[in-house]
Amino acid sequence: MDTTGTDRRIPFSAMFNFRDVGGHTGHDGRTVRRGRLYRSDSLHRIDDTDREAFAALGVRTVIDLRRPYEVERDGRVPDFDGLTWRHIHPEHAEWHERPYEPGADLARYLADRYADLAATGTAGLAEAVGLIADSANAPVVVHCVAGKDRTGIVCGLTLALLGVPDEDIAADYALSTEAGERFMAWFASTGQQVRPGLPPLTCPEQAMLLFLAELREGHGSVEDYLRHAGVTDAQLTALRDHLLDEV
Repeated sequence: MDTTGTDRRIPFSAMFNFRDVGGHTGHDGRTVRRGRLYRSDSLHRIDDTDREAFAALGVRTVIDLRRPYEVERDGRVPDFDGLTWRHIHPEHAEWHERPYEPGADLARYLADRYADLAATGTAGLAEAVGLIADSANAPVVVHCVAGKDRTGIVCGLTLALLGVPDEDIAADYALSTEAGERFMAWFASTGQQVRPGLPPLTCPEQAMLLFLAELREGHGSVEDYLRHAGVTDAQLTALRDHLLDEV
C-alpha cells in the first residue's frame, strides 16, 4: 500500500486535504475501491478554477460534518448537476471548552476529543456511515473544516469496518498533517486569526491508534459501537460489498 498517499491525493487550488480513501487492503486481502469515497477540507471554496476537476469526479453526495454556524459562516459546496448535499452535525463539545495546553501530549488530547465526539455524536456518525454504505450515493465526499478530525473519525471508522489495519488507518489519518500546513498558510494569507485553545493542525498516528483501541475497549468492536449507534447489519454488509473489490 502507498503509505505516503501521493497517488491518492487530488490537487485542487482552493482545497488542501482532498484525497481518495481507497487503495488500502481490507478483509480477506480485498482492496478498498478507489473513486467511491473521498475526504476533504471544506468544499465551499470550490471556484471556477476547480469546478471542472471536481465535476469530473462525478460526485453524487457530499456529507458536510461542520457545525451549523460553520456552514452559515462559510457557505456550502456549490451546486453541481446530480449532486446532493447532506449536512450531518455529530454533536460534540466545542474545542475551546477543553482547550489544548501548548506542550501537552497532542496525541492524548486528540484521542480524548475524538472519544468525546464518539460518545455524543453517535447519531450523526451512524447516519454518515449509513450514507457511505449505500452504493446509490457514490461517489461520496466527506468533509468538515480542515478535513482532519470529524472527517478523520468518519473515514477511520469506515476503514475499520472494511478490515483495514489500524496502522494503515493511522498512517492515512497522518497525511492530513502536511495538508494542514498548506491549509494554515492559506488561512494566514486571509488575515484570519486562529482561536485560542485550538491544537496545531498536526495528526500524530498515535491519536488515531489510541482512539480506535479505546473505542474497542469500551464497545467490544467498531462494529458493535456502530450497531449501538444505529448502523444495521444490512448496512455493514452493503458497505463491504460496495467498497471492497471482489475476491
